[in-house]
This record gives sequence, C-alpha cells and structure tokens, in this order.
Amino acid sequence: MQENSRFRPFETHFDLDETLGVLRDATHGADDGELFLERRRAEILVFDDGRVKTASFDASEGFGLRAVRGETAGYAHSTEISAAALTRAAKTARLAVGDGGGTLAEAPTHTNQKLYTDSDPMEDAEFPVKIETLREIDAFTRGLDGRVVQVSATIAASLQEVHILRPDGSLVTDTRPMTRLNVSVIVEKDGRPESGSHGGGGRSMLSPLLDPEHWQATANEALRIALVNLEAQPAPAGQMDVVLGAGWPGILLHEAVGHGLEGDFNRKGTSAFSGLVGTQVAAKGVTVVDDGTIPDRRGSITVDDEGSPSARNVLIEDGVLVGYMQDRQNARLMGVAATGNGRRESFSHAPMPRMTNTIMENGQASRDDVLGELRDGIYAVGFGGGQVDITNGKFVFSCTEAYRVENGKVGAPVTGATLIGDGPAAMKQIRAIGNDLAMDPGVGTCGKAGQSVPVGVGQPTLLIGGLTVGGSAA
Repeated sequence: MQENSRFRPFETHFDLDETLGVLRDATHGADDGELFLERRRAEILVFDDGRVKTASFDASEGFGLRAVRGETAGYAHSTEISAAALTRAAKTARLAVGDGGGTLAEAPTHTNQKLYTDSDPMEDAEFPVKIETLREIDAFTRGLDGRVVQVSATIAASLQEVHILRPDGSLVTDTRPMTRLNVSVIVEKDGRPESGSHGGGGRSMLSPLLDPEHWQATANEALRIALVNLEAQPAPAGQMDVVLGAGWPGILLHEAVGHGLEGDFNRKGTSAFSGLVGTQVAAKGVTVVDDGTIPDRRGSITVDDEGSPSARNVLIEDGVLVGYMQDRQNARLMGVAATGNGRRESFSHAPMPRMTNTIMENGQASRDDVLGELRDGIYAVGFGGGQVDITNGKFVFSCTEAYRVENGKVGAPVTGATLIGDGPAAMKQIRAIGNDLAMDPGVGTCGKAGQSVPVGVGQPTLLIGGLTVGGSAA
C-alpha cells in the first residue's frame, strides 16, 4: 500500500527519522511493536418523524504506540500528534519490555491488494442532496401504506485513514471508506404497533445508496417486515428443529462459533474450542471461513491494524477444526502464523484477534429441500440482539422475523421467538445445508472487550436440530 496523499502525518507532524528512532528505542529487546496513526471523519444524518433529527460530523486523529514482550503489551495513545507526545508514549509502552531479551518479529509481508476505493464517500453527494433524499424516503414510505405511523431514515458515511510504522522502517497505509443507508418503519393496526427495519452498505461510495431504485427497495423491505410482524402470532416454546435463513442469520454463527475461534481465547484455554484443532467439531459438510478479502464488504480490510494483509482463512473444513483467527502476538505465542485478524476500534485501542467476514459455505440442498425436511419447527429469517458465553458457547438470540413450519410448509409468522442453545452442540446438529449462500446487507458491528469493529456474516439456509425456542404463546 502506498502512502495516501491526503493524510501525511509524518511530513506534517513528525520527522520520520526521529520518529523511527523513538519507536526503535521503545521496542528494543521487545518481541513486537508498532506505531499506529489514524485520522477518521464521519457524518450521520437522521430524518425521524418528519424532520431532521440528527446532523452530525465528527473528526478525530491520534496515535497509539505498542511494545510487546511475551504475553505483556505496553500501549500508550494520544490525540496530540507531536514529537513530545510520542516520546512520552514511548516511555510508557517501554515498561512492558523491561530488561528486554526478545527478538523482534519480522514485519508483515507486503501486499498490493486493493479491496475498496480510497475516495471520500462524504464528498460523493452534496449536503442538500442527502437531506432531500431523506425527505423523499420519508414521504415515499408513508405513502406505501396507510398503517405507517412513523418512519426513520439514516444516511451514514465515514473515512478512516491509517499509517502503521514498524521498527524496521516499513510503513503500511490504508484508507477505508464506509457507507450505510437504513430505513425503519412503525405500523399500527387496531392499537397494535409493530416495526420493521432494513438497510445496509459497505466500503463503497454513497451515491449508489442514494439512487431511488435502491432506497425504494430498502423502504419496501422495511415495510414488508413490519407488516409481517403486524400479523404475527405468538411463537411456540420448547425444543424443536429450526431452519435459519440465508444471509443475516449468519450472525448466530458469528456469535456462537466465531468468537470461540479467535486466537486469544484459545491460547488462554477459555474457549469451548480450545485444544480441538484436528477434531470433528461440526457436522460433516460444514465449512466455515473468515474472509477479509471480499471487495467492498463491510467487514473487509486490505490490511489489518498491525499491517498484516487480510486473508481468506479456513476455520472449520468438512466439520473438522483446522485453525483459529490470529493477531501477531497470539500467533507467536501459539507457534502459528498470523492470519490478518489483528483489529482495533481506533488509535486509542490495542489490537486483538477479531473477525472480518465470517461465512459458512454452501452445501448441496436447495432452500425448499431444506425447509422440506422440517416437520415441526421455526423458520428464522431475521435476528435482532443476542449474547453468547465464550467459555461454553451458550447463546440466546431474538428473532425479528420468523415463521411456523409444519410438514415442510411455511405457515404463519410468529412473534416473540428466541433461540437458545450452544454453538458447539448446534454445529454438530446441522442436518441440512442449502446451496443459496448469501451475505448480510452490510449492517454488522461486533463488540469485544469494549471495542467495536465493522464485520460481515454470510451463510446458506440451514437446518439445525434440537434448539430450544423461547416463545410467547400462552
């Protein structure tokens, strides 16, 4: 990656030779370390209940300096990009190195891959155009159905620019755009309100999202979900088989399995998948990958936040666990290669192993064939919030769109359904895998240890046996 012409912190704030000298002093005798500089700009516009509710623009920049020795990492960060601040940070980070004795790891390999534009999406449309588009979305959505009582539309765009300087003098840069458009609808009938939401985006420019054909489809989908929920019946409760729809339902895979395959949890022995490389952890036919190299996807990164090129990493192959997602520190301590999964929320956070786009690959069955195998259960198409315990993989997820299925026939929509189970068991209870792999629309954000990063998920239609459904039926 070449240095971006818009953001040149070394020329503006630092003398490169002096900066490199400070970094080398901080990491002398360390196993690893880097200087991470970041500038970020973000714009969010929200049109709610017939008016502009939010119009915000944020800008930040700063650096983080890290020195790593064994299992210990010293990290210091500052919003002041100056030689004095850098010197102070180096002294703090240096405390983790102590008397040294380490051998500095080699820098990541260079990459020429380019997965997304480095143009600023906020400059892709004038501010009045964005506001007018939000007004049009509001009017259009309200005109679709007389039961619509409230509409909220959001346009968001940001640009993150990073430089990663290593003690050997190598400098890696990346410019990361992000855009999103979302529409939420509340409908009401006979005093019963229900909601629906749809949207998405990715690492691309804003103008495609502002195209009427796109936002009209988004608004129609949000309304469809709301109207489905308006007619939904209370969900049944009990243990039953469940079909998960293609695409966004892969968030269950992300939470219940993906986090358990991150290197730090496995090195420390706190994951339900610790020590299981080479063993059968899922049903035959199940292949799970984490792929940060898909162009323009929300979870994709040209390089991670340590400067390692992103990659397509196979985690589970035909049901067998073959590897974990690694940053540089955990990979070194586990005696394996880094996988390009060292990510951080911003310059004020140290990197750790994180997912990018986590995907279950296609099987052989059609969607209809998968549903046809479900005798009595739930077809879950959309998910809301969820939580998981990494140590045992136990999860709870709420469904935002689900249907009753009997004898392979999709019936009435249901409301109030939650799915309860544990990831390792669920992976072994997969009974059918569809051939309709789809990615989520570009809405995922993952939280871990107080840090949030954008992610993607994907999967085909799946039949999982024996999940517990928490329902709302009396």
